[in-house]
Amino acid sequence: MTKKDMDSEIQIAFDILCRDGTIVYPTDTVWGTGCAATSDCAVEKLYRLKQNGEERASLVLVSSINMIYEFVWKVPEEAISFIKLANKPLTVIFPRAYGLSKTIVGKDGSIGIRLVKHEFCKKLIKKLKVPLVSTSANVSGMPAPKCFDDISADILKNVDHVVDKQYAGKMTGTPSAIIKVGMSGEIEFIRK
Repeated sequence: MTKKDMDSEIQIAFDILCRDGTIVYPTDTVWGTGCAATSDCAVEKLYRLKQNGEERASLVLVSSINMIYEFVWKVPEEAISFIKLANKPLTVIFPRAYGLSKTIVGKDGSIGIRLVKHEFCKKLIKKLKVPLVSTSANVSGMPAPKCFDDISADILKNVDHVVDKQYAGKMTGTPSAIIKVGMSGEIEFIRK
Protein backbone atom coordinates (compact mmCIF):
# COMPACT_ATOMS: atom_id res chain seq x y z
CA MET A 1 0.00 0.00 0.00
CA THR A 2 1.41 3.35 -0.95
CA LYS A 3 0.78 6.76 0.59
CA LYS A 4 -0.87 7.87 -2.66
CA ASP A 5 -3.34 4.97 -2.49
CA MET A 6 -4.36 5.88 1.05
CA ASP A 7 -4.65 9.55 0.14
CA SER A 8 -6.92 8.63 -2.77
CA GLU A 9 -9.17 6.49 -0.53
CA ILE A 10 -9.29 9.28 2.07
CA GLN A 11 -10.32 11.75 -0.64
CA ILE A 12 -13.17 9.49 -1.79
CA ALA A 13 -14.47 9.06 1.78
CA PHE A 14 -14.03 12.80 2.45
CA ASP A 15 -16.06 13.77 -0.64
CA ILE A 16 -18.90 11.46 0.40
CA LEU A 17 -18.90 12.73 3.99
CA CYS A 18 -19.02 16.33 2.73
CA ARG A 19 -22.17 15.44 0.75
CA ASP A 20 -23.98 14.15 3.89
CA GLY A 21 -23.02 10.57 3.07
CA THR A 22 -22.40 7.53 5.24
CA ILE A 23 -19.39 5.24 5.19
CA VAL A 24 -18.12 1.95 6.60
CA TYR A 25 -14.56 2.50 7.79
CA PRO A 26 -11.85 0.99 10.00
CA THR A 27 -11.13 2.36 13.48
CA ASP A 28 -8.69 1.36 16.19
CA THR A 29 -11.37 -0.91 17.75
CA VAL A 30 -13.82 -2.40 15.21
CA TRP A 31 -15.21 -1.55 11.77
CA GLY A 32 -17.56 1.41 12.10
CA THR A 33 -20.34 3.12 10.25
CA GLY A 34 -20.22 6.85 10.37
CA CYS A 35 -20.82 10.29 8.96
CA ALA A 36 -19.84 13.87 9.68
CA ALA A 37 -20.91 14.60 13.26
CA THR A 38 -22.18 18.07 12.33
CA SER A 39 -24.66 16.90 9.65
CA ASP A 40 -28.22 16.30 10.90
CA CYS A 41 -29.17 14.81 7.53
CA ALA A 42 -26.27 12.33 7.52
CA VAL A 43 -26.88 11.31 11.13
CA GLU A 44 -30.53 10.55 10.35
CA LYS A 45 -29.43 8.43 7.37
CA LEU A 46 -27.02 6.57 9.63
CA TYR A 47 -29.69 5.82 12.23
CA ARG A 48 -32.06 4.53 9.53
CA LEU A 49 -29.25 2.32 8.21
CA LYS A 50 -28.55 0.98 11.70
CA GLN A 51 -32.30 0.58 12.35
CA ASN A 52 -31.95 2.48 15.61
CA GLY A 53 -35.20 3.08 17.42
CA GLU A 54 -35.15 5.42 20.38
CA GLU A 55 -31.48 4.81 21.23
CA ARG A 56 -29.91 7.83 19.57
CA ALA A 57 -26.77 9.04 21.38
CA SER A 58 -23.54 8.09 19.61
CA LEU A 59 -19.86 8.60 20.13
CA VAL A 60 -17.63 10.63 17.88
CA LEU A 61 -14.00 10.24 16.92
CA VAL A 62 -11.55 13.14 16.86
CA SER A 63 -8.07 13.38 15.36
CA SER A 64 -6.53 15.52 18.11
CA ILE A 65 -7.05 16.70 21.67
CA ASN A 66 -7.50 20.23 20.32
CA MET A 67 -10.58 19.09 18.39
CA ILE A 68 -12.25 18.11 21.68
CA TYR A 69 -12.12 21.74 22.82
CA GLU A 70 -13.99 22.79 19.68
CA PHE A 71 -17.08 20.72 20.57
CA VAL A 72 -17.26 20.61 24.38
CA TRP A 73 -18.10 23.65 26.58
CA LYS A 74 -15.76 22.71 29.41
CA VAL A 75 -13.01 20.13 29.14
CA PRO A 76 -11.78 19.05 32.58
CA GLU A 77 -8.01 18.57 32.68
CA GLU A 78 -8.55 15.23 34.45
CA ALA A 79 -10.15 13.89 31.28
CA ILE A 80 -7.22 15.05 29.13
CA SER A 81 -4.82 13.33 31.52
CA PHE A 82 -6.73 10.05 31.16
CA ILE A 83 -6.68 10.37 27.35
CA LYS A 84 -2.93 11.06 27.28
CA LEU A 85 -2.17 8.12 29.60
CA ALA A 86 -4.54 5.58 28.01
CA ASN A 87 -2.76 2.50 26.69
CA LYS A 88 -5.86 1.23 24.86
CA PRO A 89 -8.77 2.96 23.08
CA LEU A 90 -10.69 5.16 25.55
CA THR A 91 -14.02 6.91 25.08
CA VAL A 92 -14.64 9.85 27.39
CA ILE A 93 -18.19 11.08 27.94
CA PHE A 94 -18.05 14.85 28.30
CA PRO A 95 -20.86 17.08 29.59
CA ARG A 96 -22.29 19.90 27.48
CA ALA A 97 -21.42 19.23 23.85
CA TYR A 98 -22.01 21.93 21.24
CA GLY A 99 -21.64 22.38 17.50
CA LEU A 100 -22.61 18.76 16.79
CA SER A 101 -25.82 17.31 15.42
CA LYS A 102 -28.27 17.36 18.32
CA THR A 103 -29.34 13.85 17.33
CA ILE A 104 -26.04 12.32 18.51
CA VAL A 105 -25.88 14.25 21.78
CA GLY A 106 -27.28 12.51 24.88
CA LYS A 107 -30.50 13.77 26.48
CA ASP A 108 -28.34 15.30 29.23
CA GLY A 109 -26.25 17.20 26.65
CA SER A 110 -23.27 14.85 26.90
CA ILE A 111 -21.20 13.35 24.10
CA GLY A 112 -18.81 10.38 24.02
CA ILE A 113 -15.52 11.27 22.35
CA ARG A 114 -12.55 9.08 21.48
CA LEU A 115 -9.19 10.29 20.26
CA VAL A 116 -8.51 7.84 17.45
CA LYS A 117 -5.03 6.48 16.80
CA HIS A 118 -5.84 4.45 13.67
CA GLU A 119 -3.81 5.98 10.81
CA PHE A 120 -6.49 5.97 8.09
CA CYS A 121 -9.25 7.15 10.39
CA LYS A 122 -7.14 9.88 11.97
CA LYS A 123 -6.10 11.27 8.57
CA LEU A 124 -9.70 11.26 7.34
CA ILE A 125 -10.95 13.17 10.40
CA LYS A 126 -8.07 15.64 10.16
CA LYS A 127 -9.04 16.37 6.54
CA LEU A 128 -12.76 16.58 7.42
CA LYS A 129 -12.02 19.03 10.28
CA VAL A 130 -15.04 17.83 12.28
CA PRO A 131 -15.58 14.71 14.38
CA LEU A 132 -16.73 11.51 12.72
CA VAL A 133 -19.73 9.68 14.16
CA SER A 134 -18.64 6.18 15.10
CA THR A 135 -20.99 3.31 15.65
CA SER A 136 -20.16 -0.33 15.02
CA ALA A 137 -20.92 -1.59 11.50
CA ASN A 138 -23.93 -3.69 12.45
CA VAL A 139 -27.69 -3.40 12.63
CA SER A 140 -28.75 -2.33 16.15
CA GLY A 141 -29.01 -5.25 18.54
CA MET A 142 -26.68 -7.49 16.52
CA PRO A 143 -23.08 -8.24 17.57
CA ALA A 144 -20.37 -5.78 16.55
CA PRO A 145 -18.27 -7.17 13.68
CA LYS A 146 -14.84 -8.31 14.84
CA CYS A 147 -13.51 -8.24 11.27
CA PHE A 148 -14.60 -6.99 7.85
CA ASP A 149 -16.17 -10.34 6.87
CA ASP A 150 -18.54 -10.10 9.86
CA ILE A 151 -20.17 -6.89 8.57
CA SER A 152 -23.79 -7.44 7.59
CA ALA A 153 -24.61 -7.35 3.87
CA ASP A 154 -27.46 -4.91 4.68
CA ILE A 155 -24.95 -2.42 6.08
CA LEU A 156 -22.46 -2.85 3.22
CA LYS A 157 -25.03 -2.37 0.45
CA ASN A 158 -26.81 0.61 2.04
CA VAL A 159 -23.92 2.93 3.00
CA ASP A 160 -22.66 5.43 0.45
CA HIS A 161 -19.08 4.10 0.56
CA VAL A 162 -17.13 1.20 2.03
CA VAL A 163 -13.48 1.98 2.71
CA ASP A 164 -11.21 -0.63 1.18
CA LYS A 165 -10.41 -3.31 3.75
CA GLN A 166 -6.68 -3.05 2.96
CA TYR A 167 -6.69 0.02 5.24
CA ALA A 168 -7.98 -1.90 8.28
CA GLY A 169 -4.53 -2.12 9.84
CA LYS A 170 -4.42 -3.36 13.40
CA MET A 171 -7.72 -3.16 15.28
CA THR A 172 -8.38 -4.43 18.79
CA GLY A 173 -11.64 -6.16 17.78
CA THR A 174 -13.23 -5.03 21.03
CA PRO A 175 -15.06 -1.87 22.12
CA SER A 176 -13.17 0.90 23.90
CA ALA A 177 -13.02 1.52 27.63
CA ILE A 178 -15.44 4.27 28.72
CA ILE A 179 -15.22 6.92 31.43
CA LYS A 180 -17.60 9.77 32.18
CA VAL A 181 -16.37 13.13 33.44
CA GLY A 182 -18.45 15.67 35.33
CA MET A 183 -18.31 19.44 35.12
CA SER A 184 -15.98 19.55 38.12
CA GLY A 185 -13.68 16.84 36.80
CA GLU A 186 -15.18 13.92 38.73
CA ILE A 187 -14.56 10.58 36.97
CA GLU A 188 -16.90 7.61 36.71
CA PHE A 189 -15.71 4.35 35.13
CA ILE A 190 -18.41 2.95 32.83
CA ARG A 191 -16.53 0.17 31.03
CA LYS A 192 -12.95 -0.95 31.71
